Amino acid sequence: MKLEGEKCKEKTILNGISGMACPGEILAMLGPSGSGKTTLLTALGGRLGRGKLLSGKITYNGQPFSGPIQRRIGFVAQDDVLYPHLTVFETLLFTALLRLPGSLAYDAKVGQAERVVRELGLSRIRNSMIGGPLVRGISGGEKKRVSIGQEMLVNPSLLLLDEPTSGLDSTTALRILTTLKGLAESGRTVVTTIHQPSSRLYHMFHKVVLLSEGRPIYYGVASSALDYFSSIGFSTSLTVNPADMLLDLASGKFQLPYFGQLSMRLR
Repeated sequence: MKLEGEKCKEKTILNGISGMACPGEILAMLGPSGSGKTTLLTALGGRLGRGKLLSGKITYNGQPFSGPIQRRIGFVAQDDVLYPHLTVFETLLFTALLRLPGSLAYDAKVGQAERVVRELGLSRIRNSMIGGPLVRGISGGEKKRVSIGQEMLVNPSLLLLDEPTSGLDSTTALRILTTLKGLAESGRTVVTTIHQPSSRLYHMFHKVVLLSEGRPIYYGVASSALDYFSSIGFSTSLTVNPADMLLDLASGKFQLPYFGQLSMRLR
C-alpha cells in the first residue's frame, strides 16, 4: 500500500546471476528464505515480465524467450492446486484435454495421460481421489507427483520446480528427487529450488546455485562446492551435510565473490 506523498522505492531482488543448465542435469538453487530463489525460478519460466522488472539476458538454446519456447517449459509451483474430488487419472486426463493441441485425437490424449501415470509410478493410486482439507485422499508426496505429471503431459524440455520437497518427510522427498533424476536422464533439463535438502538429496544434484540476498556466491558442480569454499578459507573439520554448510555460509556476513548472465540449453 502506498500512502499519499510517499515515494515508491525500488528494491533489487536479484543481482549478478550467471549460469547454465543443460539436458540431463538437475540444477538446484539453494539459499536461505528471502534470498531470491523463487523470484529467479519465476524469471526463468518467463512469468516475471521484462523491461523495468527484469534486466539482463536469459536465453534458451541461444534464443530469447518466446511463445514456442514457453510451450516447451513446464512449471510446477510450490503449492499443489488440484481438484479434490477427481481421481489421479481423471486429473491428468482433464489436464490433457485442456493443454494438448485440439488437433490431437481423444484416444491420443488418453494415451498421454496413461503414459504419465506409468512414468511417475502412479498406477497403484490411479483411481484414488486427490482429496483436500475436507476430503480424505492421497498423500502429499503423491499429490506432488500428480502436479509434476500435469506438466509432463506437454513433454517439456525444461522442467522448473519451486521447492518440490517442501513439507515432505525425507523418504518421500528422496522419491520425488529420484523421479526428477529419471526425468533428467531421459534428456530433459530440470531446475529446482529446494529448502534444506538432506545429504542424500544434495548428492543427486549435478549443479548448484547458492544465493545470498539475491547474489550468487557459488555456481558450479555440486560435488565441488565444499572444495571451493575450503580454498577461500571457509572449511570445517566436522563431517556435515554439504547443504547445511552452504546455507550457513549464505546466511552469514561474508564478503564472497559473485558472478553475471544465465542461459538454458534445451534438448
